[in-house]
Amino acid sequence: MPFTLKGNCQTDTLKTVSAQAKNQSITPIDSSKQRDIADEIYQFLGKTNKLQQTAHPKKINFSVVPAIGYSLTTGFAADLTSNAAFYTSTSHAENLSEIVSSLAFDTKSQKFFTSKGEVWADHNNYKFVSDVRVEEYPIDTYGLGTNSTLNETNPLKYDYIRFYGTLYRKALPNFYLGAGYNLDYHYDITQAGNLDHSVSDYTKYGFSTHSTSSGINLDVLYDSRKNPINPLNGAYASLIYRQNMDFLGSTSTWHSWLLDLRKYYKLSPASNNILAFWAMAQVASAGTPYLDLPATGMDMYNNSGRGYAQGRFRGRDMLYLESEYRFGITPNGLLGGVLFVNGESLSGYPDNQFQKIAPAVGTGIRIKANKHSDSNICIDYGYGIDHSHGFFVNLGEVF
Repeated sequence: MPFTLKGNCQTDTLKTVSAQAKNQSITPIDSSKQRDIADEIYQFLGKTNKLQQTAHPKKINFSVVPAIGYSLTTGFAADLTSNAAFYTSTSHAENLSEIVSSLAFDTKSQKFFTSKGEVWADHNNYKFVSDVRVEEYPIDTYGLGTNSTLNETNPLKYDYIRFYGTLYRKALPNFYLGAGYNLDYHYDITQAGNLDHSVSDYTKYGFSTHSTSSGINLDVLYDSRKNPINPLNGAYASLIYRQNMDFLGSTSTWHSWLLDLRKYYKLSPASNNILAFWAMAQVASAGTPYLDLPATGMDMYNNSGRGYAQGRFRGRDMLYLESEYRFGITPNGLLGGVLFVNGESLSGYPDNQFQKIAPAVGTGIRIKANKHSDSNICIDYGYGIDHSHGFFVNLGEVF
């Protein structure tokens, strides 16, 4: 919806916040009555989109986006991303479920297939989360901590297999307890060495040609969002404890904690403009393999740290904070925009002390890919320190 300012902005904002304090849920505008790319294509062809006139929405809504483009992480890339949004019952009693799959090749010789899903079932009594990846993944690393410089760029090359699966059971309204299994397998690892010919942090940390992290995870989850693809209100809080054990095939015994917090404020009943906040804290124990350490863009959907290449900062411990303002541009919901700012701090080696904060800012546009699932094509441009900048593309909101 359009971004408008009326009257006294400060007074209107205070009134909105006050109203939300009394009523935490402002009814979202129904995106299915807006327009998406399919509508524009039908109009261009002079045909009628019969789906728009259907009284009952489809059980599954697909968004498929083939693309040739450029991003800071991949360089020039050919990518096919699909998003399947669906309800697991005909009554739509559950939250919207989502499976996102991607197949990509790029000029940095990266090749990967990923499939990530969040599936709700039985009136939201159960939720299953999966993350499967098969990758051939050359990537630049820059040492440990946020004090690392581009002179310490160390190109790595490796193959990677990931399988994560977690089942949650509702304990209280919006509260869930979960347990699952996590596998990270990196193999055929090679390094080119630092550009400045200094000893790389990967070598100091303990160079290895392969690593396996295999273990269980125990989770506590709060999730009051109705649509994880494009949250318009609600909150998300997740605490994950992961324990990797040698008898399950892990190269070393290590553990980690991950706290993930997200909050969404719908600013007005007249639009779907959103102010969103995202915070993460992750700590890992000694013995964590180098490529399993917390790092920029290594969250489930690889979206943290816009403004920097994936893996730009890495360390045993990480703190991350981001805020984003999402607003409509066209009244029909086809186009929107965002403004965002984020900051991260990671610990150095070997003292494991937090170093400086690496900030980034940026803006982007949103193009409605599927109005029934309210999924957007997200094209952002971010700026960080040390002249880091570039494009970041996503199907579905960043968080």
